[in-house]
Amino acid sequence: MEFVQQLINGVSLGCIYALIALGYTMVYGIVRLINFAHGDIYMIGAYIGYKVANWMGPHFVPALILAMAGSALAGVTIEKIAYKPLRNAPRIALLTTAIGVSIFLENAVRKFVSPNFLPFPDLITRVPYEIGGVTFSNVQVFVPLVAAALVVILQYVVLKTKPGKAMRAVSFDKDCARLMGIDVDRIITITFAIGSSLAAAAGVLVGVAYPRIDPYMGVMAGLKAFVSAVLGGIGIIPGAALGGLFMGLAEVMAIHFINSAFKDAVAFVILIIVLLVKPSGLLGKYASEKV
Repeated sequence: MEFVQQLINGVSLGCIYALIALGYTMVYGIVRLINFAHGDIYMIGAYIGYKVANWMGPHFVPALILAMAGSALAGVTIEKIAYKPLRNAPRIALLTTAIGVSIFLENAVRKFVSPNFLPFPDLITRVPYEIGGVTFSNVQVFVPLVAAALVVILQYVVLKTKPGKAMRAVSFDKDCARLMGIDVDRIITITFAIGSSLAAAAGVLVGVAYPRIDPYMGVMAGLKAFVSAVLGGIGIIPGAALGGLFMGLAEVMAIHFINSAFKDAVAFVILIIVLLVKPSGLLGKYASEKV
């Protein structure tokens, strides 16, 4: 029963990592950028949800929608100002810029909102259940359901819609896609908007599940989500979702069955093992790279 209990906890946490990891993997798949500011977009989503809930009352849907819209706008703005001018620069320049954007966002929230922990409004009234000795709350069911719905919508957009097909074409060959008449800049903008909105959804859900937010909440969550994307096979959407779930389960199991001190270390142990055993990730395929 204890294992089942922790399984429920791990799935709930893993769904949050999965939503953040989707943004990492989408951006990497299109522009080959490891966007280290993505974890801070997740933080901004949580703060927008917090502000909306305090303004309109503790209602989940408006907090979620406005957080996703606000973070999409933030993600697109960052792409236009910080990343687009460096599109043809060496990757190390983009990586350094992403780290700088991350630090800027954290300190901007510290300065203009609050440097302290803030209690997230109770958007969902928590109701406990007990079945066969396993206790869980409606929030632990709600979080995976919302995350699963967003992943299904994302899959539909990527596989069935015109922008989604264009995104896949750009991810395969940017120059060829441009020759076929695809507006690559517009597709990159759409990718940042979708990835940022998913991170914002994760920020609101983490506020619902663990009702406390702070300016640095995106640092470790972003790193773990990045590891999740690498674990599943970075650039592969189902892989990011699978990696996020695995990461959540591994973290919760490590806390409960080993030691809570390993809570953060487990992510990096997993990363090292993946890089040693299967660098392309669980769902990735080996591909040679031109030098």
